[in-house]
Amino acid sequence: MTAGGPPAGPADDDRGGLRTALAGLTTRGRSFLAAGVAAAICAYVLGQGDLLRVGLLLAVLPLVCATVLFRTRYRVAGSRRLSPARVPAGSEARVHLRMDNVSRLPTGLLMLQDRVPYVLGPRPRFVLDRVEAGGRREVSYRVRSDLRGRYPLGPLQLRLTDPFGMCELTRSFSTYDTLTVIPRVEALPPVRLTGEAKGYGDGRNRSLALAGEDDVIPRGYRHGDDLRRVHWRSTARYGELMVRREEQPQRPRCTVLLDTRGVGFRGAGPDSAFEWAVSGTASALVHMLERGFSVRLLTDTGTSLPGEGPDGFAGASHESADAAGLMMDTLAVIDHSDGTDLSRAYDVLRGGNEGLLVAFLGDLGDEQATVVAKMRQRSGSAVAFVLDGDAWAQAPGAGPSDAGEARVRMLREAGWTALPVAPGASLEALWRQADHARTSAGPAPAAGTTTGGWA
Repeated sequence: MTAGGPPAGPADDDRGGLRTALAGLTTRGRSFLAAGVAAAICAYVLGQGDLLRVGLLLAVLPLVCATVLFRTRYRVAGSRRLSPARVPAGSEARVHLRMDNVSRLPTGLLMLQDRVPYVLGPRPRFVLDRVEAGGRREVSYRVRSDLRGRYPLGPLQLRLTDPFGMCELTRSFSTYDTLTVIPRVEALPPVRLTGEAKGYGDGRNRSLALAGEDDVIPRGYRHGDDLRRVHWRSTARYGELMVRREEQPQRPRCTVLLDTRGVGFRGAGPDSAFEWAVSGTASALVHMLERGFSVRLLTDTGTSLPGEGPDGFAGASHESADAAGLMMDTLAVIDHSDGTDLSRAYDVLRGGNEGLLVAFLGDLGDEQATVVAKMRQRSGSAVAFVLDGDAWAQAPGAGPSDAGEARVRMLREAGWTALPVAPGASLEALWRQADHARTSAGPAPAAGTTTGGWA
């Protein structure tokens, strides 16, 4: 970026630039100009030559400063770096600014300012005294937000001023960066979970081999390989022993369901029920990925992430870090949906073989409670955290309402491990409570039975 006046052009452009420079006169510059004009008028009326010279000096000084500042051209390159670019709500990120003087002349006084949203804090301003030719200056500032979201940073602005403080001009860079504030993630204890696949299977690789993709799936024979795994068709094709790939363990599956219905939650802000549900969803997703599960995020709208493959799970080709990043970015900007039911989420789960199902639910009516109860039949095990709107509307620590207790009891009878969530409750404590409830419930029930438990 070139900071200073615009490049030379037609006379109209120069006149427009000069008007911009005059518009940048500071209060001091305007005061000098007004005083000079007033002194010149008084000198003319009174016939005082000395006063006229003083008036001309006062009036010309700010005009000369504005012209010189307009004609001065600084070639300055600026860059911004976020550390980190994705930060949990309530945590700080540091923004590093770097200014390089790429011209052969030193700069004058520079005032550096970065645009940030109000929610991230006050607008940072820095004063750079003098940057030598080819020199560099680095400054940094911190930003923090209790609200998740994606916030633009920039563009970076340079304010140029003359040594007398008569005129100021602002020049802007064109680029900006984005800070992603993700939900808070709470570390969860490593309790015993079911929904994990037992044994081994050929998986997708075996299916491809049976379909005839011999060029990709078979590999060369290695010492110690079982001769019963020799793939004779590929052996004849390549002229050397080829064996089928070894069977791979099937990855356990987990679906985390987030209820985003606007009618299911009340209130707003960092301490609202919906924000607790979003934070709980993020914590469960990260925990399951760390446990080696194939995980997907499902909402009441039927949207499934990361969407790898036909079933929407993060498969072996999807690195856990990439899958977590995609889902965290989605949760950073997720908002209430316009829907009033959970039928579309149930339709996604109708295929069965869902493994473990973890749900964060808002207020449930009779009809929606019935839909959620039927979801238990589509999963190996299921646990639900139910946020009662009436309880969250009261003071922290309030117990669930009668209607909320009835919904939780209905889900337990359908086979869910259902827990009511009180305002300000700790997900870690609820996670342990769910494990205790599973242990107390005994062996895992068959799908469709009416015994509680999340195993």
